[in-house]
Amino acid sequence: MKIAINGAGIAGTALAYWLGKLGHDVLLVERAPQLRTSGFVINLWGIGYDAVERMGLLPRLLELQYHSDELRMVDRAGRTRGGYPSSVLLKLANGRMATLARSDIAAAIYSSLDARVETLFGDSIAAIDDGGTQVRVEFEHSIPRELDLVIGADGLHSRVRQLVFGPDADFEYPMGCHVASFEVAGYRPRNANTYVAHTAPGRYVARFPMRDDRMLFFVLLRDEHLKGRIPASHAERKAALRDALAGIGWESAGILSALEQVDDIYFDSISQIRMDAWAKDRVALIGDAAACPSLIAGEGAGFALVQAYILAGELHRHEGDIAAATTGYQKRLQAAVARKQKHAESLAASFVPRTEHGVRIRDYATLLMRLPVFPRILMGRYFRDEVALPEYGI
Repeated sequence: MKIAINGAGIAGTALAYWLGKLGHDVLLVERAPQLRTSGFVINLWGIGYDAVERMGLLPRLLELQYHSDELRMVDRAGRTRGGYPSSVLLKLANGRMATLARSDIAAAIYSSLDARVETLFGDSIAAIDDGGTQVRVEFEHSIPRELDLVIGADGLHSRVRQLVFGPDADFEYPMGCHVASFEVAGYRPRNANTYVAHTAPGRYVARFPMRDDRMLFFVLLRDEHLKGRIPASHAERKAALRDALAGIGWESAGILSALEQVDDIYFDSISQIRMDAWAKDRVALIGDAAACPSLIAGEGAGFALVQAYILAGELHRHEGDIAAATTGYQKRLQAAVARKQKHAESLAASFVPRTEHGVRIRDYATLLMRLPVFPRILMGRYFRDEVALPEYGI
């Protein structure tokens, strides 16, 4: 089949890998002029870890992983008030976990694609006309194409979903927070291999050391700290972060000073995507476009890898019967995604407590993670996968 995938992140590149391996002609379309290099650092474990192992990419990703020794929670004076060794999470994952930049995962997958995968950078799908036997796709810059299947792997604000299923508001479930991230070169202090975080009521800021003397900053803000406005431009994002972080203590002054030199800030809502159907005729969705569990839930990258494997596998199993394949794909995963989304709702309050009292309770709970039995009591359910990778013979 001729298949177009909109989005060259983890979901899109993983699906392109499996579809190319199965002999399909794949067109991978990415709005950015090249693979994205910025973004979050995530922990990959469970079935997502299994999926990259099945792709043969685990050795390469283990070379690219970051080695984190500790998660440390500090107060406004920089004194340790919570946290635990990273080995606690590794043990919960039975030793099968890697800390990776999302962009490194996508780049590793992309480098393994075969000649059957064509890539259009600096372009995006602009219109979709599903004629029943084929789909006519128009692009922002390239000439139109006739295809058998179109996949939206284009994230929380999926263009494919908007064109075929409806506006974001029909499916987006906001969780009352926004997230920002940015990188700074040469920031000090560095605290090698340590994730350090400070929480003020409704505001969370953390730093994590990256390669080449870069520092990744990660900010969570409850929406009330945006003062009713959602920043759209780069200048507005800077202003929103200045307003929210000014005077909260710890390293806020140094962070805001470094922010002035930053020319790229990721800023978006923390939301879930909840849909009854992940496919419509010859158009389907994967990754955050279909079922974003939210940043708070974790394992979004892992589920994207699994969705890619299962969608490709179901197309193989059903010999190109798109309706049967997409039905099987959703049936295998939707219940597990719904449970993951439900877990995220219970976690939101602990990520960014609204009060000083809530911050102290959360920090104390993280100290309990140092004790033998508490990690499984507090977090064990988040590390239990309720889905196994099917065998498709691919």
